[in-house]
Amino acid sequence: MAINRAAVAVGFMVSGVLMVFFGTVLTFVRPIIIDDQVVKNTVIDPNNQMTYPMWKDVPVPFYMSVYFFNVLNPQEVLAGEKPHVEQRGPFVYRKFIQKENVTFHANGTVSYLEYRRFFFEPTMSSGNESEVVTIPNMLVLGAAIMMENLPFAVRLMISATFKTFNEGPFLTKTVGELMWGYDSGLVDFLNKYLPGMLPSTGKFGLFAEFNNSNTGLFTIHTGRDDIRKVHMVDSWNGLTKLSNWKSPQCNMINGTAGQMWPPFMSRESTLPFYSPDACRSLELVYQRDGVMKGIPLFRFVAPTTMFANGLDYPPNEGFCPCRQSGLLNVSSCRHNSPVFISHPHFYNADPVLLDFVLGLKPTEEEHGLFIDIHPLTGIPLNVSIRLQLNLFMKRVSAITETGKISEVVMPIIWFEESGSIDGPILSTFYTNLVVLPAVMEYMQYGFIALGVAIVIIAALVHHGVKVSNKERINSAHETKEKSIGNN
Repeated sequence: MAINRAAVAVGFMVSGVLMVFFGTVLTFVRPIIIDDQVVKNTVIDPNNQMTYPMWKDVPVPFYMSVYFFNVLNPQEVLAGEKPHVEQRGPFVYRKFIQKENVTFHANGTVSYLEYRRFFFEPTMSSGNESEVVTIPNMLVLGAAIMMENLPFAVRLMISATFKTFNEGPFLTKTVGELMWGYDSGLVDFLNKYLPGMLPSTGKFGLFAEFNNSNTGLFTIHTGRDDIRKVHMVDSWNGLTKLSNWKSPQCNMINGTAGQMWPPFMSRESTLPFYSPDACRSLELVYQRDGVMKGIPLFRFVAPTTMFANGLDYPPNEGFCPCRQSGLLNVSSCRHNSPVFISHPHFYNADPVLLDFVLGLKPTEEEHGLFIDIHPLTGIPLNVSIRLQLNLFMKRVSAITETGKISEVVMPIIWFEESGSIDGPILSTFYTNLVVLPAVMEYMQYGFIALGVAIVIIAALVHHGVKVSNKERINSAHETKEKSIGNN
């Protein structure tokens, strides 16, 4: 019986040692297994059923929320007083994104056209598209700035043309008309006699050229040859650099197309991406760790230098001519119209901009942009991109429509494009990239702990067998000695 107990103890000890060994090996092998799975699941490949559908058709609900700055005192603005604006909105649109003409190339890249379509969501909006707002007339006030250096007589003719088509300095129209276009005799006239001056050949609207359109031909790396390059832009519309700006650095096309990034991020990583709408590359920086429904994330935000002018941040000198920090002059890619991009309500901008317009109250919570990234895979979990469209206005002599307007960067609208992973996609993501790695981690420690416990128990049992055997031997000797003594 003692022999059986000793054999059992040895068997348990061997099993325990093997468990400790397996758990220790798993400690080193687990990260390799997980990293290998991440690489397989992040390469852009039609056979990848986890992330390829997310990349191609973006099934996550995406919304664009638009806020108008309704001008409360247009006549006073014409007299030289400060504009007073009232934010109206949100007017929410469901944004559908789909990649078409997807073509894989032998050099490890893939080309595609990404189309976007917008549909109004009345239940998510504060009003409907028939709501009326008053904003500056970009056709008139923008053209006035563009023509201010022309001869006086030409400017008089321009002003007369505005009057002919009943175009004044401010527009009072419905949200739907301002968003997607309205009929304008002036627009028809300009398209006929000055083709190419306007971005649209049809109705004129702030987003008329966006709906049912694509963002240009992107060619990006699939990550097949180097996972560190996955989603990185190889070219856009056949270009590897831009020509809008005044320095090689500003003309660089950097980063991804703005939807996914390479995996294995650290807190020192940044999120570079090229935005056709902003006509430049942008870059977000790490802010903090976070958790979304059990999934770890890194939050990346816009640095204060993103829209800084060349004086405050010399690398941005190539984006000038600049005004105050916080404004990006996009006139060079917007038909030379005096249009500026900023954060909403001039958040993170020079405070002097707030002194020229009444009714603005910037806060990080409402007006800062961010992207929450799962650092292991580079997949965004929660996105909120917020930008504001502004028009530089001032009095231009001979163009009477400008009245006595003081120089001001006037906010027109701001919009937020937002989306977050949810539903079945979130469940799959959570299971594959959070639960399974956690199970493997618990298994490795479980094997080590259980193995150590079994070894200890086996050692105790083995020790008990040895003690028992020794006591039995001693007892036998004592019995033998008593037997000899009795004889």
